[in-house]
Amino acid sequence: MVSSDQIRVYLAGTICVERDDVLITESWFPGRQGRLAFAMLAGERDRALAKEELADELWGEELPRAWEVALRALISKLRGTLAEVGLDGATALPHAFGCYQLRLPQGAWVDLEAAVDAIHRAETALRDGDLDAANGWALPASQIARRPLLPAETGPWVTRRRAELAEVRVRSLECRAEVLLARGDPVLAARDAREVVDLEPFRETAHRLLMRAHAAAGNPAEALRVYERCRATFREELGTDPSRATEDLYLEILRGDRS
Repeated sequence: MVSSDQIRVYLAGTICVERDDVLITESWFPGRQGRLAFAMLAGERDRALAKEELADELWGEELPRAWEVALRALISKLRGTLAEVGLDGATALPHAFGCYQLRLPQGAWVDLEAAVDAIHRAETALRDGDLDAANGWALPASQIARRPLLPAETGPWVTRRRAELAEVRVRSLECRAEVLLARGDPVLAARDAREVVDLEPFRETAHRLLMRAHAAAGNPAEALRVYERCRATFREELGTDPSRATEDLYLEILRGDRS
Protein backbone atom coordinates (compact mmCIF):
# COMPACT_ATOMS: atom_id res chain seq x y z
CA MET A 1 0.00 0.00 0.00
CA VAL A 2 1.34 3.43 -1.00
CA SER A 3 1.55 5.95 1.83
CA SER A 4 0.22 9.43 1.16
CA ASP A 5 3.54 10.70 2.55
CA GLN A 6 5.58 8.73 0.02
CA ILE A 7 8.03 10.69 -2.08
CA ARG A 8 7.55 10.16 -5.79
CA VAL A 9 10.23 11.27 -8.26
CA TYR A 10 9.47 11.66 -11.95
CA LEU A 11 12.45 11.97 -14.30
CA ALA A 12 11.05 10.88 -17.67
CA GLY A 13 8.88 13.55 -19.21
CA THR A 14 8.64 16.53 -16.87
CA ILE A 15 11.00 16.34 -13.90
CA CYS A 16 9.15 16.77 -10.62
CA VAL A 17 9.03 15.59 -7.02
CA GLU A 18 5.77 14.91 -5.21
CA ARG A 19 5.13 14.38 -1.53
CA ASP A 20 1.67 14.44 -0.02
CA ASP A 21 0.13 17.73 -1.23
CA VAL A 22 3.47 19.31 -2.24
CA LEU A 23 4.60 19.19 -5.88
CA ILE A 24 7.97 20.54 -7.00
CA THR A 25 8.04 21.08 -10.76
CA GLU A 26 10.92 21.79 -13.13
CA SER A 27 10.81 25.52 -12.45
CA TRP A 28 11.88 24.87 -8.85
CA PHE A 29 15.20 23.36 -9.89
CA PRO A 30 18.28 25.54 -10.46
CA GLY A 31 18.18 25.68 -14.25
CA ARG A 32 19.17 23.10 -16.85
CA GLN A 33 22.19 21.88 -14.92
CA GLY A 34 20.16 21.57 -11.73
CA ARG A 35 17.60 19.36 -13.46
CA LEU A 36 20.32 17.24 -15.04
CA ALA A 37 22.26 16.83 -11.80
CA PHE A 38 19.12 15.91 -9.89
CA ALA A 39 18.07 13.40 -12.53
CA MET A 40 21.48 11.77 -12.40
CA LEU A 41 21.54 11.64 -8.59
CA ALA A 42 17.98 10.29 -8.42
CA GLY A 43 18.52 7.79 -11.21
CA GLU A 44 21.69 6.46 -9.55
CA ARG A 45 20.58 6.81 -5.93
CA ASP A 46 21.79 3.33 -5.05
CA ARG A 47 25.41 4.49 -5.35
CA ALA A 48 27.60 7.50 -4.64
CA LEU A 49 28.59 9.60 -7.65
CA ALA A 50 32.08 11.06 -7.84
CA LYS A 51 32.12 14.79 -8.39
CA GLU A 52 34.13 14.19 -11.57
CA GLU A 53 31.37 11.95 -12.95
CA LEU A 54 28.78 14.64 -12.29
CA ALA A 55 31.02 17.32 -13.81
CA ASP A 56 31.58 15.25 -16.95
CA GLU A 57 27.81 15.02 -17.47
CA LEU A 58 27.16 18.67 -16.66
CA TRP A 59 29.95 20.31 -18.65
CA GLY A 60 31.59 17.68 -20.85
CA GLU A 61 34.55 19.11 -22.72
CA GLU A 62 33.62 22.65 -21.67
CA LEU A 63 34.63 22.07 -18.07
CA PRO A 64 35.12 25.46 -16.40
CA ARG A 65 38.29 26.15 -14.45
CA ALA A 66 36.34 26.61 -11.21
CA TRP A 67 34.01 23.65 -11.81
CA GLU A 68 34.31 22.31 -8.26
CA VAL A 69 33.06 25.61 -6.85
CA ALA A 70 30.24 25.66 -9.41
CA LEU A 71 29.27 22.08 -8.55
CA ARG A 72 29.18 22.82 -4.81
CA ALA A 73 26.94 25.81 -5.47
CA LEU A 74 24.62 23.69 -7.60
CA ILE A 75 24.41 20.97 -4.94
CA SER A 76 23.63 23.62 -2.32
CA LYS A 77 20.71 24.85 -4.43
CA LEU A 78 19.46 21.29 -4.90
CA ARG A 79 19.50 20.80 -1.13
CA GLY A 80 17.32 23.87 -0.81
CA THR A 81 14.93 22.46 -3.40
CA LEU A 82 14.67 19.16 -1.52
CA ALA A 83 13.79 21.09 1.63
CA GLU A 84 10.56 22.11 -0.11
CA VAL A 85 9.31 18.52 0.26
CA GLY A 86 10.34 18.30 3.89
CA LEU A 87 13.79 16.77 3.47
CA ASP A 88 16.87 17.93 5.30
CA GLY A 89 19.18 18.89 2.47
CA ALA A 90 22.44 17.90 4.15
CA THR A 91 21.01 14.50 5.11
CA ALA A 92 19.32 13.83 1.77
CA LEU A 93 22.29 14.90 -0.33
CA PRO A 94 25.49 14.37 1.67
CA HIS A 95 29.06 14.79 0.48
CA ALA A 96 31.81 12.38 1.47
CA PHE A 97 35.16 11.37 -0.02
CA GLY A 98 34.60 13.49 -3.12
CA CYS A 99 31.21 11.94 -3.85
CA TYR A 100 27.54 12.87 -3.61
CA GLN A 101 24.62 10.50 -3.10
CA LEU A 102 20.89 11.16 -2.98
CA ARG A 103 19.30 9.44 0.01
CA LEU A 104 15.53 9.38 -0.09
CA PRO A 105 13.30 8.06 2.71
CA GLN A 106 12.35 4.40 2.75
CA GLY A 107 9.53 3.67 0.33
CA ALA A 108 10.46 6.45 -2.08
CA TRP A 109 9.39 5.81 -5.68
CA VAL A 110 11.46 6.78 -8.74
CA ASP A 111 9.90 6.31 -12.17
CA LEU A 112 13.02 4.95 -13.91
CA GLU A 113 13.34 2.26 -11.25
CA ALA A 114 9.62 1.54 -11.40
CA ALA A 115 9.73 1.01 -15.17
CA VAL A 116 12.55 -1.55 -14.94
CA ASP A 117 10.85 -3.35 -12.06
CA ALA A 118 7.51 -3.39 -13.90
CA ILE A 119 8.87 -4.96 -17.08
CA HIS A 120 10.66 -7.67 -15.09
CA ARG A 121 7.40 -8.46 -13.29
CA ALA A 122 5.44 -8.40 -16.57
CA GLU A 123 7.78 -10.85 -18.30
CA THR A 124 7.83 -13.14 -15.27
CA ALA A 125 4.03 -13.16 -15.15
CA LEU A 126 3.90 -13.89 -18.88
CA ARG A 127 6.21 -16.88 -18.48
CA ASP A 128 4.00 -18.10 -15.64
CA GLY A 129 0.88 -17.78 -17.80
CA ASP A 130 -0.64 -14.99 -15.70
CA LEU A 131 -1.92 -12.81 -18.54
CA ASP A 132 -3.71 -10.30 -16.33
CA ALA A 133 -0.62 -9.61 -14.26
CA ALA A 134 1.60 -9.48 -17.35
CA ASN A 135 -0.63 -6.90 -18.97
CA GLY A 136 -1.04 -4.99 -15.72
CA TRP A 137 2.71 -4.59 -15.27
CA ALA A 138 3.53 -4.03 -18.96
CA LEU A 139 1.22 -1.01 -19.12
CA PRO A 140 3.00 1.24 -16.58
CA ALA A 141 6.38 0.13 -17.92
CA SER A 142 5.34 1.26 -21.39
CA GLN A 143 3.80 4.51 -20.15
CA ILE A 144 6.96 5.56 -18.32
CA ALA A 145 9.39 4.37 -20.99
CA ARG A 146 7.73 6.27 -23.84
CA ARG A 147 8.27 9.63 -22.11
CA PRO A 148 11.33 11.63 -23.22
CA LEU A 149 14.26 11.80 -20.81
CA LEU A 150 16.00 15.19 -20.79
CA PRO A 151 15.73 15.56 -24.59
CA ALA A 152 18.11 18.54 -24.77
CA GLU A 153 20.99 16.66 -23.10
CA THR A 154 23.68 14.60 -24.85
CA GLY A 155 25.99 13.39 -22.06
CA PRO A 156 27.03 9.77 -21.52
CA TRP A 157 24.74 9.14 -18.54
CA VAL A 158 21.57 10.44 -20.15
CA THR A 159 22.40 8.64 -23.40
CA ARG A 160 22.77 5.35 -21.53
CA ARG A 161 19.58 5.81 -19.54
CA ARG A 162 17.64 6.71 -22.70
CA ALA A 163 18.82 3.46 -24.26
CA GLU A 164 17.67 1.55 -21.17
CA LEU A 165 14.25 3.22 -21.34
CA ALA A 166 13.99 2.39 -25.04
CA GLU A 167 14.69 -1.26 -24.22
CA VAL A 168 11.99 -1.24 -21.54
CA ARG A 169 9.57 0.25 -24.04
CA VAL A 170 10.07 -2.40 -26.71
CA ARG A 171 10.01 -5.21 -24.15
CA SER A 172 6.74 -3.91 -22.72
CA LEU A 173 5.22 -3.68 -26.20
CA GLU A 174 6.32 -7.23 -27.01
CA CYS A 175 4.94 -8.48 -23.70
CA ARG A 176 1.61 -6.81 -24.32
CA ALA A 177 1.49 -8.20 -27.87
CA GLU A 178 2.06 -11.72 -26.50
CA VAL A 179 -0.80 -11.19 -24.05
CA LEU A 180 -3.09 -10.00 -26.83
CA LEU A 181 -2.19 -12.99 -28.98
CA ALA A 182 -2.90 -15.36 -26.11
CA ARG A 183 -6.24 -13.67 -25.54
CA GLY A 184 -7.23 -14.05 -29.19
CA ASP A 185 -6.77 -10.43 -30.32
CA PRO A 186 -4.14 -10.69 -33.07
CA VAL A 187 -5.07 -7.38 -34.71
CA LEU A 188 -4.08 -5.37 -31.64
CA ALA A 189 -1.10 -7.66 -31.14
CA ALA A 190 0.07 -6.80 -34.67
CA ARG A 191 -0.26 -3.10 -33.87
CA ASP A 192 2.11 -3.36 -30.89
CA ALA A 193 4.51 -5.65 -32.75
CA ARG A 194 4.60 -3.24 -35.70
CA GLU A 195 5.51 -0.41 -33.32
CA VAL A 196 8.46 -2.43 -32.06
CA VAL A 197 9.62 -3.18 -35.62
CA ASP A 198 9.42 0.52 -36.44
CA LEU A 199 11.45 1.38 -33.32
CA GLU A 200 14.03 -1.40 -33.76
CA PRO A 201 14.07 -2.82 -37.31
CA PHE A 202 16.82 -5.33 -36.43
CA ARG A 203 14.94 -6.87 -33.51
CA GLU A 204 14.06 -10.33 -34.83
CA THR A 205 11.74 -11.21 -31.95
CA ALA A 206 9.52 -8.33 -33.04
CA HIS A 207 9.48 -9.49 -36.67
CA ARG A 208 8.49 -12.99 -35.59
CA LEU A 209 5.83 -11.61 -33.28
CA LEU A 210 4.40 -9.54 -36.11
CA MET A 211 4.41 -12.57 -38.43
CA ARG A 212 2.58 -14.67 -35.84
CA ALA A 213 0.02 -11.94 -35.26
CA HIS A 214 -0.81 -11.60 -38.96
CA ALA A 215 -1.00 -15.37 -39.35
CA ALA A 216 -3.31 -15.64 -36.33
CA ALA A 217 -5.48 -12.88 -37.81
CA GLY A 218 -6.00 -15.01 -40.90
CA ASN A 219 -3.62 -13.02 -43.09
CA PRO A 220 -0.67 -15.35 -43.86
CA ALA A 221 0.19 -13.38 -46.99
CA GLU A 222 1.00 -10.33 -44.88
CA ALA A 223 2.95 -12.50 -42.44
CA LEU A 224 5.09 -13.72 -45.36
CA ARG A 225 5.59 -10.15 -46.54
CA VAL A 226 6.84 -9.23 -43.07
CA TYR A 227 9.48 -11.93 -43.42
CA GLU A 228 10.51 -10.73 -46.88
CA ARG A 229 10.89 -7.16 -45.61
CA CYS A 230 12.88 -8.45 -42.63
CA ARG A 231 15.20 -10.46 -44.88
CA ALA A 232 15.70 -7.54 -47.27
CA THR A 233 16.50 -5.18 -44.39
CA PHE A 234 18.99 -7.59 -42.84
CA ARG A 235 20.74 -8.23 -46.14
CA GLU A 236 20.95 -4.57 -47.12
CA GLU A 237 21.91 -3.16 -43.71
CA LEU A 238 23.75 -6.03 -42.00
CA GLY A 239 24.89 -8.23 -44.86
CA THR A 240 23.29 -11.29 -43.31
CA ASP A 241 20.05 -13.29 -43.26
CA PRO A 242 17.51 -13.63 -40.46
CA SER A 243 18.10 -16.37 -37.91
CA ARG A 244 17.01 -20.00 -38.27
CA ALA A 245 14.12 -19.37 -35.86
CA THR A 246 12.73 -16.64 -38.10
CA GLU A 247 13.20 -18.74 -41.23
CA ASP A 248 11.50 -21.74 -39.60
CA LEU A 249 8.49 -19.58 -38.71
CA TYR A 250 8.37 -18.32 -42.30
CA LEU A 251 8.39 -21.89 -43.66
CA GLU A 252 5.71 -22.95 -41.18
CA ILE A 253 3.42 -20.10 -42.27
CA LEU A 254 4.24 -20.75 -45.93
CA ARG A 255 3.30 -24.43 -45.66
CA GLY A 256 0.08 -23.56 -43.89
CA ASP A 257 -0.79 -20.97 -46.54
CA ARG A 258 -0.21 -23.46 -49.36
CA SER A 259 -2.21 -26.20 -47.69
